Amino acid sequence: MRGNVIVTPPCALRTAGEFAERAGTGVLGAVRYSTAGGPPRWEHGLPVLPLHMARPGEPEVVEVWHAGGDVVRTGEHEGLRYAHDGETLFCAGWIGPSADCGEATRRAYLAAFDLVERLGYPTVFRMWNTLEGITDRTARGTEVYADFCVGRGRAFDARGHAMPASTGIGSLGGGVAFYFLAHRSHAAVHLENPLQVPAHEYPSRYGPRSPSFARGTYLEPERGRGALYVSGTASILDHATVAPGDVARQVQVTLANIAALIGADNLARHGVDAGYALGDLRAIKVYVKRPQDVPLVARLCRDEFSRRADLAVFTVDVCRPDLLVEVEGVAT
Repeated sequence: MRGNVIVTPPCALRTAGEFAERAGTGVLGAVRYSTAGGPPRWEHGLPVLPLHMARPGEPEVVEVWHAGGDVVRTGEHEGLRYAHDGETLFCAGWIGPSADCGEATRRAYLAAFDLVERLGYPTVFRMWNTLEGITDRTARGTEVYADFCVGRGRAFDARGHAMPASTGIGSLGGGVAFYFLAHRSHAAVHLENPLQVPAHEYPSRYGPRSPSFARGTYLEPERGRGALYVSGTASILDHATVAPGDVARQVQVTLANIAALIGADNLARHGVDAGYALGDLRAIKVYVKRPQDVPLVARLCRDEFSRRADLAVFTVDVCRPDLLVEVEGVAT
């Protein structure tokens, strides 16, 4: 909505039943965290991306992005499915299982950049990537996530887009999938965390190409406070994993990282006159590597976040074998 405090479509985490009831009213697109993944598809005339993030018997979670305008237009482009309302673009793509994850990722990201440039949504401000076997080794002996980072980085190099807030997380199947949001008229401030080395400056021991993302992105409004998108955040200080094997300590470090990122002091360093606390986060997603850790992690997170916030927990691998937890959200 232009001229309002919330400048992006609000996001909500819903059950499958709730989504079915409300899908026809002001929705831009959705992501199904379900027991199977695959290419984006049309549901109720809207782009929906299914991700394999739940085990049999676990409830399906649907992440719903609402439109800020009255008219939503949809389309397809090189396997991507998208919807836009004149101000915000939602787009989903599927790379699938691939013997060369890096090259497939490069092509898919270039198609995404083609789309935002053609439709006139120049500000890509939030991206998500899910990778089956994220820390597994390919037939060439390289790590899946490392290959992905090479392909993604080459696409950013080719087109010169700024690196936005992003999440790279494991999935239970379906290869590689991604989705993103872009804005037409509002500028974005991409944020780094004073407690961490920027991800794109990681040492080479983490892979041949550093990850191409910012720790967060603040989308500037015409007035009032904007929305701040927090990237997938883990127990990393400087560039090193903190407290391997200790899930409670990793949660503590992760939440401290988010608090430092979104606080007034750090935003002021980036020229943003605003400040947020953990209680301001909404649409929170928590990724937990070990199933036995879920009750503890959920309790620790609930103790810090607002009771009004939607919060979903998924048991999937994180981007490093020694990381046990990752957390993301939106501060509005």
